[in-house]
Amino acid sequence: MKLLFNRVFDGVDEMYALAEETLNNTVADLGESAPLNMPNTGYFLANHLAYLAKKIITLGDLKAAFPEVKAWMPHGNRLADVFKSGFGTFLAAEVIEACKYVRSPEPYGTDYHGHLSDAEVRELGVPLVTGDLPGFVVIIGPAPSDKEAVELIKGYQSRAIFVFLIGGIIDQAKRMNLNMGFPVRVVPVGPDIWCVSHIISFVNRAAMIFGAVQPGDREELDQYTFQRIRAFVNAFDPVTDIVVGAGAGAIAMGFPVITNDTKDMWRVPKSLIIQENSHDFIETSLEARDIKIKVTKIDIPVAFSTAFEGEIIRRNDMQVDIDGSRMDCFELVQTRESSEIEDHSIELIGPDIDSVKPGSRFALGYIVEVAGKNMQSDFESVFERRFHNFLNCVEGVMHTGQRDLIRIRVSKTAFEAGFRAKHIGEVLYAKVKNDYESVVDKCQVKIYTIPEQLKELRVAANKVYDARDARLVSLTDENVSIFYNCILCQSFSPAHVCIVTPERLGLCGAVSWLDAKATNELDPNGPCQVVTKERVIDENVGIWEDVNEAVKQGSHGSLEQVSLYSIMQDPMTSCGCFECICGIEPMTGGVVIVNREHTGMTPLGMTFSEMASMTGGGVQTPGFMGHGKHFIASKKFMKADGGSARIVWMPKALKELVYPRLNKTAQELYGLENFTDLIADETIAEDVETLATYLSEKNHPVLSMEPLI
Repeated sequence: MKLLFNRVFDGVDEMYALAEETLNNTVADLGESAPLNMPNTGYFLANHLAYLAKKIITLGDLKAAFPEVKAWMPHGNRLADVFKSGFGTFLAAEVIEACKYVRSPEPYGTDYHGHLSDAEVRELGVPLVTGDLPGFVVIIGPAPSDKEAVELIKGYQSRAIFVFLIGGIIDQAKRMNLNMGFPVRVVPVGPDIWCVSHIISFVNRAAMIFGAVQPGDREELDQYTFQRIRAFVNAFDPVTDIVVGAGAGAIAMGFPVITNDTKDMWRVPKSLIIQENSHDFIETSLEARDIKIKVTKIDIPVAFSTAFEGEIIRRNDMQVDIDGSRMDCFELVQTRESSEIEDHSIELIGPDIDSVKPGSRFALGYIVEVAGKNMQSDFESVFERRFHNFLNCVEGVMHTGQRDLIRIRVSKTAFEAGFRAKHIGEVLYAKVKNDYESVVDKCQVKIYTIPEQLKELRVAANKVYDARDARLVSLTDENVSIFYNCILCQSFSPAHVCIVTPERLGLCGAVSWLDAKATNELDPNGPCQVVTKERVIDENVGIWEDVNEAVKQGSHGSLEQVSLYSIMQDPMTSCGCFECICGIEPMTGGVVIVNREHTGMTPLGMTFSEMASMTGGGVQTPGFMGHGKHFIASKKFMKADGGSARIVWMPKALKELVYPRLNKTAQELYGLENFTDLIADETIAEDVETLATYLSEKNHPVLSMEPLI
């Protein structure tokens, strides 16, 4: 029987030899000057950056660093040698994968995912910190059968665990027509074990992005992955030596390995776990990482999980299209007296979705009526915004929009499983009662599908929306007595604190002042606490003594002062899951804004990922600031530095999203008509010289402002 240590070292040697051969062949073919750019990342080769503190940008750099990879593979008899060799395995694996990307920007085509972008790392920021995403699993296959492979994957999906797949299990999932991809949180990474380097890169970037872990700081990196990344590995029999070598690295990061292979395997409590019955992998894995899954029982015929939030229902796959842009549809929450509500009453008023032909449009609206002694009318809109998340968690259902512009698609598969209109009500009832149990005592849902009745109800619903909007417009930073902090992101970014005000929502875009207020009401000891604003230091810049005290306490002493309305003076910190970043462009004195979805270049000479690498992690970076999309049109956006009139560039898609509100703000503050026409985008300029010419032609107001730098 081969000792486990020897299996690790043999696997490490195998990975190193393959990396050496691959690197030498690639250098011989392309030369040392060939550029090496992993797509859509500001972190170069993230594993080399994290472990070696080296920025690899050419094949020559990779070759020069390669002897250090060997140094990370000691063959000693100490446990520390085994773990370090495991990390060396990840470095060697990254060499193999990087060489593929030198030869082609898309070496895997559409068959596999390969490298994960910085935007994808950040996209998981909010669900990670809220607990909607409890952890990750890396499954290395194939499983004993195609059926068991899919059962395991869907079992993790139903528990909201993010799934990475490596090897033959991907082919099994394809044969079973399993829907895969980043949006549904099942990622077929690649066919070979060295593809694990992309997952480790993902983890290391999370540490640098959210935790502000500095490249080369091994101690902080280990601590971060142990404490804050809840991941684990499932490896099916047979487990080869090279997989064992990679497994040593996973265990060193705090990720236990669960396998059904008993040959030449040694049980290591809480680290290397042998579970001979692979049908018990899920429960064994969750127990190993101490992951507790909160299950909400919902009486619907399909699965319910946050794993399905990104599911797209294409036209050819849909049974019915509930389209508020073409028909009378709406969603509304109304507060009632307790005596007016029959708890868990789900009433369908009109025909069901099975009354129309497959692929047809269908008119539908619903009113969720709630009652509770602690219920407030301010919470109604908060609940409505969550409906989007609730319904998107239903397998085979896609929800977009809000209010009377909702769109709900039900797939043919969900319909065939028995999903009907009443199940929309079951989901809304269960989630409202579960998520808001401290304020909702009773809840009932009325679903309407009669067109004539919907027309009248939609008019009535819009009157409610308009009354709320009038109330929200009157909510300004000046006319409220308190702000709130939000420390949800501290599970991944320990030094970051958001200050949420009526005119400045959280940088993730998901927490408004009303959301924070509701969160505080629902859980007074939770992540959103009251912040007073009584001792003003500079109201124009947005500095209050009591706000500073709250920030210092919330950041555990990492921050002394924050200004809410300036990008130059002690700007608010960012965790990494911001929707947008703005940065000063020195030549024009303007501000460039880029959103996470935009992958192209900006006039700053940096992509979103490159800007984000100097903005996140809970640090203050004067001249750069993370923020939500809706903050762009706020009257408090950079108020102390010239305000929104300094905006000179943003991606076209973002400009189209914000232009109605931004134009209104610019007209009210500066008397500018159609201000967004003066803002350049990627179709106009991607370099500063072209940008400056455009601004001059448009006589942009920034040209007459004092420079910020």
